[in-house]
Amino acid sequence: MPASKVYARRLAVLATSAALTVTGFLATAPAAQAAMPTPVSAATARTYLASLTVKAEGSSSGYSRDLFPHWITQSGACNTRETVLKRDGVNVVTDSSCASVSGSWYSTYDGATWTAASDLDIDHMVPLAEAWRSGANAWTTAQRQSFANDLTRPQLIAVTDNVNQSKGDQDPGEWLPSQTGYRCTYARAWVHVKYHWNLSLDSAEKSALQSILNGC
Repeated sequence: MPASKVYARRLAVLATSAALTVTGFLATAPAAQAAMPTPVSAATARTYLASLTVKAEGSSSGYSRDLFPHWITQSGACNTRETVLKRDGVNVVTDSSCASVSGSWYSTYDGATWTAASDLDIDHMVPLAEAWRSGANAWTTAQRQSFANDLTRPQLIAVTDNVNQSKGDQDPGEWLPSQTGYRCTYARAWVHVKYHWNLSLDSAEKSALQSILNGC
């Protein structure tokens, strides 16, 4: 066989081998992780942060979660919690009542992965009680319902249940995710939500957010 044909044949074999390698990689690569709506950029978040009202946090007097009707029906049999679980998980299977019966969920706050929906809470990025103390006490019930079920902004996210419970109603000046690599996204999301809903900040909260965003 002429040398030129041998060379061409070797190139063809190498190309086929490379293609198989790439195909094998793609076949074994993990599925993309679903997530909440992407928050504004760090630069935009810094601009938003500068425009938000800073004042002492209001009182929790009169607050009740019942004043923020949540987990309302979103589509068919699916309520907000079930919608977020399906959105944030991988290979999620639901039953006829829209309950998640299998799937995998990665909690960005602590880096844990779960395969049972019961191990997850749906966190309100800006907690309901925090919103109440930041201006939502003056809202109508309809406004509070929209806030508590906001799927358009980065306000709802599936996370490890006890991590969500440890966060409680604390702001970023008091609590941050243990996954330091996620804190930039967390700060961007927090500011995005507060800006959209025209909620105020206290000075310690703003300082914490500025510090994170300046490092993004």
